[in-house]
Amino acid sequence: MEISTARLRLREFLASDAPAVLRYQNDPEYLKFYEWESRTPQEVQEFINLFLDWQAETPRSKFQLAITLRQSGKLIGNVGIRQMTAESREADLGYELDPQYWGMGYASEAAHAMLDFAFTTLGILTVTAEVIAENQRSQRVLERMGMQLTQRSQADQYFKGRWWDTLHYALPSRDWTPASNA
Repeated sequence: MEISTARLRLREFLASDAPAVLRYQNDPEYLKFYEWESRTPQEVQEFINLFLDWQAETPRSKFQLAITLRQSGKLIGNVGIRQMTAESREADLGYELDPQYWGMGYASEAAHAMLDFAFTTLGILTVTAEVIAENQRSQRVLERMGMQLTQRSQADQYFKGRWWDTLHYALPSRDWTPASNA
């Protein structure tokens, strides 16, 4: 599976993507909103192996794709739509991006492409997403896509020696207008 946008190519993961993922997942800016302090090569390979397993599922319900720059092919993150089952009409959107590429609109471009895939190809009725409340960049990506804040869970995640609030977002297919969200 592959999706192309103006600047990005979203493609299936390869086992050989591990070094690029390891590099950005150990960036201190990336690590701010994750429970781990650093990532080992083995952890990253297991992370990618999960995506490879999802690729082989039939029927498929989870689509986690590598975000690569269209011109160079460089891997800069990942984005995905994940259903509980292939029959489910609700899915979760998730993404992460190498901090070196933050603020350039790549996360929004990738998220937009996956939302369009979810609504137009998979027939999803509602896409949800969760974000740590302090992660304002990620909140802006979701809000740019038209997602609405539905709930704030206070102090529901504990890591890095403190409690974190989680924000829950949703976007029903009836509110998705691809042209206005591009």
